[in-house]
Amino acid sequence: MDLDRRGIPGGFIASAEFVEAAASQARSLGFDPSKVFVGHPIQDRSNAEMEKLAEDAFQEVLALVVETDA
Repeated sequence: MDLDRRGIPGGFIASAEFVEAAASQARSLGFDPSKVFVGHPIQDRSNAEMEKLAEDAFQEVLALVVETDA
């Protein structure tokens, strides 16, 4: 919230298991940050699986911090 108030773009990345928890937290705080959810679970994934997960989410994650005029 602090970064957002200062005009610094950001957000968070979490696995899909936490969609509801993120929504609850947003309601509690009165702040709904930008976010990207990736496949769940994260633990016990191989390096190759994690790289694929990151590659698949890259554009969404980049959009958290880069403003476009599109």
